[in-house]
Amino acid sequence: MKCVKIILFYIFICCVIFDATAQSISVNDSYTAQQLVENILVNSSCANVSNFIAKGDSFSGSQNSYAYFNNQGSSFPFTQGVLLSTRSSQNSRGPFVRNLGGGNPSWLGDTDLEQALGITNTINATVLEFDFTALTDFISFDYIFASNEYQDDFPCNYSDGFAFLIKEINTTTYTNLALLPGTSTPVSSKSIHPLINPIPNSTEPIKSCGPENEFYFGGFNTATSPINYAGQTKVLTAQTKVQPGRTYHIKLVIADQRNQYYDSAVFIEAGSFLPKIDLGSDRLLATNNPICFGESFNIDTKLPASLGYTYKWFKNNVEFTNNTSTYSVTGPGIYRVEVQLTPSCIATEEIIIEYTPEIDLNDTTLSQCDIDNDGISIFNLTKVDAVIKNNVSNLSAVVYYETLVDAQAKTNPITNPTTYSNKFINQSVFSRVSNSFNCVNYAEVKLIISNNAIAVQNPISTCDTDGTNDGLAQFDLNTQVTPQVVTGLPAGLIVEYYLNPTDAIVQQNQLSNIFKNTIATQQIIYARIVNGSDCYAITPITLVVNNFDPPNFQEENAVLCNGTSINLTVDTGFSSYLWSTGAISNSISISTSGDYWVKVTSANGCEKTKKYHVTASGIATITGAIINDFSGNENSVLIEHTGIGDYEFSIDGSFFQDNPMFDRIAPGEYLVYARDKNGCGLSIPFVVYVLDYPRYFTPNGDGYNDIWQIKNLDNLPQSTLHIFDRYGKFLKQLITSDIGWNGTFNGFALPTDDYWFHLNLENGRVIKGHFSLKR
Repeated sequence: MKCVKIILFYIFICCVIFDATAQSISVNDSYTAQQLVENILVNSSCANVSNFIAKGDSFSGSQNSYAYFNNQGSSFPFTQGVLLSTRSSQNSRGPFVRNLGGGNPSWLGDTDLEQALGITNTINATVLEFDFTALTDFISFDYIFASNEYQDDFPCNYSDGFAFLIKEINTTTYTNLALLPGTSTPVSSKSIHPLINPIPNSTEPIKSCGPENEFYFGGFNTATSPINYAGQTKVLTAQTKVQPGRTYHIKLVIADQRNQYYDSAVFIEAGSFLPKIDLGSDRLLATNNPICFGESFNIDTKLPASLGYTYKWFKNNVEFTNNTSTYSVTGPGIYRVEVQLTPSCIATEEIIIEYTPEIDLNDTTLSQCDIDNDGISIFNLTKVDAVIKNNVSNLSAVVYYETLVDAQAKTNPITNPTTYSNKFINQSVFSRVSNSFNCVNYAEVKLIISNNAIAVQNPISTCDTDGTNDGLAQFDLNTQVTPQVVTGLPAGLIVEYYLNPTDAIVQQNQLSNIFKNTIATQQIIYARIVNGSDCYAITPITLVVNNFDPPNFQEENAVLCNGTSINLTVDTGFSSYLWSTGAISNSISISTSGDYWVKVTSANGCEKTKKYHVTASGIATITGAIINDFSGNENSVLIEHTGIGDYEFSIDGSFFQDNPMFDRIAPGEYLVYARDKNGCGLSIPFVVYVLDYPRYFTPNGDGYNDIWQIKNLDNLPQSTLHIFDRYGKFLKQLITSDIGWNGTFNGFALPTDDYWFHLNLENGRVIKGHFSLKR
């Protein structure tokens, strides 16, 4: 069993080795310069080549740095071709193995390469040179640049150099064809690479750099790649124009820069160096370069008639008669030319031609009103932009010209298309419109003066109702004016309003529908009657504001006493009256409180409303009084009452106050009143008593203040009064019928001192206090 496993292992290893070998390119460095050019690079009778030179590695014995390669069915883009390297070409076979490279410091560089790229210090140069005579005006060949400098941060710092140099025989200056498309930048690992990320733990000053022309980078290689280089470009094309019949020298050269390490190579596709016909790029809608509708396009091989070539032309693979070097196209198709360059060489090329759709424009008219009837007016040409373009949104802005010649030449455009004054009656202007492909078409716009007759407009009146009486008021133009303007006119017309005829002509500063006149009492505005983009007519409109501000029409307040009626009255002389009760006279009698109004109308139809607020009132009823007595200077009376009026109060029938509270009231009997401020009358008087006790008395027989008594106590007959000395000894009981106390006890006069009393009122209230007896 162990023996079986060993056998299977070796079979697996052999398969892996065979598979890896099959995935690598093959390299044959035994080809001569002539074989590489004639049999590989050209491989056709369509090129006249000579003077072949190949130079390179002379330090590796029998190995060369130039060779033929074949992709051996691998993933390498070219099936076969020519390989030029800065080391032995055999080292170019895959897979990729990281290494420093080969070469030799004694292997020299190339001065033509250095001069073409502006570099110095090249070594290990490999060169393939030859002459060729151009049969057409265009040559090209496809190539891939590969390098071991696509490692670490090397693309951020330096690159090996290579160039495809060409010059006409007997001239000295080369042109480099190995450039980035559309630029003068040489192709290298510095000019084509992706983002180079930082190198971990690197001590170098440059550790990373951004991408450069990453679109052209083909990718990094691995241990399974068909070539032994760290990375490579995509397939690139070197091309140039040449003069047919002239002889040129080609020099393909690659070299290391500064040292022999980290080698590079260029792979040139077999059969790609051939004379070619350049008919130009396809004219496609997708690439935004089609031919404009209605135009012709000249397909030109650019080959001079003096060469005597024979031509065949085809459209969509159908041959048509034409034996010249050019053909004028008038319709879309796939066009192909076959050119007999030599008896055994035919060059062919095709071009796809597409046409844009037609720009479908409309000729149209634009009508404008003429205020002074001189045949000249101001036109806003842009109003017909959408009509001209059929409402197609992806066309260019419309540009107007006074003549078709100017429009076609794109000269003297009308610079004020929104305010253009026609030069004469029935003038036409011309519009120029282009599409996204810069194709152009033209349309005519006839300028017509419109002076349709319409009836003279009656003044439009309204009333000044905002309360300021300044002759200014708001008009609803659509509601108040437009119906009169369009009466008798064709259906579908629209009316716009402007302050002056100039604004109406040029349609600027259009008034809003709700318009407040700016000139008091009377103002003229202008109605522009519009039919689509055309002006039908312009007519003046007189706006009149009628003032109506009768005197004494401010709101009034009135009082209605209970059980009575009053009259509400306004002046006579108005056209009509309408009360909130439905009455239509200038006066009404009412017996119910509430809000009332009367609307009067003037002779010109203006209205004014007067409001009345009628409040009910009546005589008050005094229901009682809250008395604070036995408090000396703080005695008070609060009158309690009912009623719907606005009242004032009195406790003497003479002086009245708004507050029903009376303070600092002396003891005594009072008649209190409530009087309606609105004049509805005086209440029935109400009797109140304010009681208090004397703070001292002097029973000395002089007839003044000899008796201590509580005045008006007789009005409270159920009350009892007890007097005590300062020690609480009961001295005297008084009832309401008693005159008072004379300061004696059992017939003996008591001495000067303070004495105390307890008053038990019939309502249960108990008053306690003390007073002084003075002798």
